[in-house]
Amino acid sequence: MLTTKFCLPPPSLPRQSTTLLADLFTCLCVSDSINMDKLNGPARLMIVSDLDHTMVDHHDAESLSLLRFNALWEANYRHDSLLVFSTGRSPTLYKELRKEKPMLTPDITIMSVGTEITYGESMVPDDGWVNFLNQKWDRNIVTEEAAKFPQLKFQSETEQRSHKVSFYVEKGHAQEVMKALSDCLEKRGLDVKIIYSGGMDLDILPQGAGKGQALAYLLKKFKSDGKLPLNTLVCGDSGNDAELFSIPEVHGVMVSNAQEELLQWHAANAKNNPNIIHATERCAAGIIQAIGHFRLGNNVSPRDVIDFSRSKVNASPGHEVVKFYVLYERWRRGEIANSEQHIQYLKKNSLPTGIIIQPSGVERSLQECTDTMGSLYGDKQGKQFRIWVDKLSSSQFGSDAWLVKFDKWELSDEGRHGCATTVLLKSKPDASDGFVWVHMHQTWFDGYGMKDQTTWLF
Repeated sequence: MLTTKFCLPPPSLPRQSTTLLADLFTCLCVSDSINMDKLNGPARLMIVSDLDHTMVDHHDAESLSLLRFNALWEANYRHDSLLVFSTGRSPTLYKELRKEKPMLTPDITIMSVGTEITYGESMVPDDGWVNFLNQKWDRNIVTEEAAKFPQLKFQSETEQRSHKVSFYVEKGHAQEVMKALSDCLEKRGLDVKIIYSGGMDLDILPQGAGKGQALAYLLKKFKSDGKLPLNTLVCGDSGNDAELFSIPEVHGVMVSNAQEELLQWHAANAKNNPNIIHATERCAAGIIQAIGHFRLGNNVSPRDVIDFSRSKVNASPGHEVVKFYVLYERWRRGEIANSEQHIQYLKKNSLPTGIIIQPSGVERSLQECTDTMGSLYGDKQGKQFRIWVDKLSSSQFGSDAWLVKFDKWELSDEGRHGCATTVLLKSKPDASDGFVWVHMHQTWFDGYGMKDQTTWLF
């Protein structure tokens, strides 16, 4: 449960700014009640990605490719595009992965190999999809018939879902078991789909289920609402992702580390399809590569920019926030020069009377915090320290003010810490990127506060 308390700036701020902040924070509280349908029109881009070994690289200890994607998405796409995670994981294992890795919050989550569709952070289920899957499906008959095959071993209880029965089976027995079991279930009057992936996982689903059908269902809903995404990019690495690439008129990327079963499917079914590529980069880096290959939009992550002062990126509130935290992380990790120039660069972009209310409730000057930052140069060098932002949204008020709201996360040797953050930005021609920071307010998420808050600045 997140409890957020907004405070107005101190009397040192001009009266006009104080009134503006009061109006903005009132609007923010009202906006929280708006439903999850965040876009008024079609999404500019919808990315539909598998998680394990596609978006998430389990061989990347620091999740660098995932963090690169996160920065790209929040800076350039979050405001007008849709992020969909399509995973074979059950809700239980999906939530575990979110705690383990620096993942963004998707707009839509497809779980349990396409048998569950949920919306938003609250993961509201799609009842229409549930009713559709109930046709010609009887879970009891499935388990009864599967019990006749000793080669099948039940997966954990968390992976057994209303419309998915999951087993492990050795690769050498997979094809034989799939054919025989399919015949048995057909004789019992069921219309099912059996999916084998990962060299060991066997899932039995209703015929209408699967990652591909779930995506087709979503696209049909968007089309009926007049909101069909302008472009859709599907991303995968294993056999249970093959259906995603079968959907007409989508772009697709098989990441470089794709498994043989998916590559074989591609060779047999889609090798001449120019809209599907086999990336040369692993996991999330391959997704970024595909965005550029298909010219779906900007594919330069702020984490790939060495010198922001020379970067040719159109200024936006989202990019401003992401850029700031990339610079802050690099400073603490000692990855940029220990130069007063960097401190002055940041101070130039904050109002001299600007205030930050830190998660502890302590009120400090923004420029004072920037000065303090100077003494922390390289204090995280050689240590675990990564920062990312999530759920970034911005609203413009008047001609020169933006209210930016996001979740800010830090992962360090001390653990994972996060807070809800709200920032007031104003446009200013002489600011380095056209924005100046006026006010910041942060509130800890329950269970993610920091005991020693002396080094928490922004």
